[in-house]
Amino acid sequence: MSSDSRATSSAGSRAETRTVFALSLAAMVVSMMQTLVVPILGLIQNDLHTSSANVSWVTTATLLSAAVFTPLLGRFGDQHGKKQTLVGVLIVMVAGSVLAAVTHSLPWLITGRVLQGAATAIFPLALSVLREEVRPAKLPGAMAMVSGTLAFGSGLALVATGLLTSGDNPDYRSAFWLATGLAALALIAVVTLVPATRETTGGRTDVLGALTLAATLILLLLPITQGHEWGWSSTRTIGCFAGAAVMAALWTLVELKVREPLVDMRMFAHRPVLFANIAGLLVGFGSFALFIGVSYLVQMPSKVTGYGFDASVLRASVEYLLPSTIVSLLAAPVGGQLVRHKGPRLVLILASLVGTAGFAWIALDHDHAYSVIAAGMCVGAAISLGYAAMPAVIVASVPHHQTGIANGINSISRSTGSAIGSAMITTVLASKSIEHLPPGVPKLPAESQFGLTFVIAGAAFLLVSLVAWLGLRTLAARRTGAVADAGEAAEAEAVTATR
Repeated sequence: MSSDSRATSSAGSRAETRTVFALSLAAMVVSMMQTLVVPILGLIQNDLHTSSANVSWVTTATLLSAAVFTPLLGRFGDQHGKKQTLVGVLIVMVAGSVLAAVTHSLPWLITGRVLQGAATAIFPLALSVLREEVRPAKLPGAMAMVSGTLAFGSGLALVATGLLTSGDNPDYRSAFWLATGLAALALIAVVTLVPATRETTGGRTDVLGALTLAATLILLLLPITQGHEWGWSSTRTIGCFAGAAVMAALWTLVELKVREPLVDMRMFAHRPVLFANIAGLLVGFGSFALFIGVSYLVQMPSKVTGYGFDASVLRASVEYLLPSTIVSLLAAPVGGQLVRHKGPRLVLILASLVGTAGFAWIALDHDHAYSVIAAGMCVGAAISLGYAAMPAVIVASVPHHQTGIANGINSISRSTGSAIGSAMITTVLASKSIEHLPPGVPKLPAESQFGLTFVIAGAAFLLVSLVAWLGLRTLAARRTGAVADAGEAAEAEAVTATR
């Protein structure tokens, strides 16, 4: 290879590395928004003098906002420019974080969380940029790195919030100032390191499709997140689920009729894409079951309950959740290499088995700290491997111009799974309490409910194997392998031509 060719190749490799770094940082920050408030809901409730039902909207608002804006902005980026859309979304996230940090009003805090939730669209936009800017042979690893930061960011937010709110006079607003700083850093990185968009498809925005999809997702997610407060058999809960079914049918009808649909229903129902979304739902479910279940478990007062580790929020975050967070980040590049050489189907199956083993371990033995930590590390690695495999399935299964919207829908499936996981934990833990507690002690869940929580999460991870085995037999693995082989062949031909 000539010196000019080597210099060109080296410069291209450095540009790819800078792009992957900037997009990984952006994806990590947006993933932090979902779990950032989990440890501080009690602080927010006390500081703003509101009820637990009202403060729950601090998390629900972000989820609903993500459901509405992620597919729309993913499609918008494909049509009108990915970098421009990324920059705009990051500006919105900075604004939402500042608003949440400075306000002393619950409605304005919820508004800030809505703005933060809109930034969930960063992830599908980032994958669209990678598909455009990274060589095919390097693409699985790059996507795995960006995807792996999702699991890392979710855990990091819990740890960081625990550190920031420790002490005698904790202030929940410090968590939002952290979010502001990281969002601003991600914005600077994207502006300076990500290349300008080269390919756009143009076209009209399917407003009616966006509205009907948004209504469907809101009606579905509202009862999932609020069902415990409303009552699972209440008129509001059942009515919302029924309304979601009706709106889903209407959305499908709209998308089949319009000339340029927001979501191509043939793509949406395409077997690998459909099963990747089911896998996303299950992995998202398991990830929240780990974070929230372990956090609650280790904070239980052992002298009162007979189980738990009397951990503070800080200790729960650093000692019990940080190891799984670090492992999830380390597993991301490994997942990328496995996807490249073995295909996403086998990686999903591996993620399923490792995650199932981790949840089985903690379900059988949560009396020892080392078991809780080690089992969490297994699940953290499994989440990262799962997140590495799913974008590879999507990219190998849809046309170039549908990458943003397809990955946007997959992001929503993971968010929906997380919401279901959170609702499941709340319901299971509340369904059976310890009897004969000392006077003045609030209701605390029976130990068996934690075991049941982890068993259910393990079953969800086990189903991922079935999904991968039945739904991803041919197309995804074959196409991903073909892309990698083509990239390697192209590089080999370039080397030969320059000799």
